[in-house]
Amino acid sequence: MGRWYRVRLEMDANDTFLVTAPQFPEVTTFGEDQLDALENGRRAIEEAIAARIADGDDIPVPLAKVAKKGWFIELPVLAYLKVALYTICRDQGVSRAELARRMHTHREQVDRLFRLDHNSRMDQIEAAFKAIDVPLRIDVPMPDAA
Repeated sequence: MGRWYRVRLEMDANDTFLVTAPQFPEVTTFGEDQLDALENGRRAIEEAIAARIADGDDIPVPLAKVAKKGWFIELPVLAYLKVALYTICRDQGVSRAELARRMHTHREQVDRLFRLDHNSRMDQIEAAFKAIDVPLRIDVPMPDAA
């Protein structure tokens, strides 16, 4: 699973850029220029994801990589991890109460792991993935040692 979602940018009648997202019909925003539009698009997609999590709905799978043509936004790493945790728990039938039990913590702490606007600590994210028996792997290319 990647961290990219395709967006469409179109110049509108107000000399601003209209942003929509094919995988999120509820996303419509704009920006004064392309950079502003893409940032607003990212925030709108995050809000759409947060609403879907709150409603217990499916979240579209992000792209693993971007195409050479088109516009894309990248989810921040923490948001990506929270989406992955939500998706895996949902697929496995693990409720938030069950995740709290497995993590030996309070339900409120688990609820925060599913809130994109909460700055969860990485040790809590790691513990949640461990509790659902999913290895959390991070692949960062390291420079060769001299």
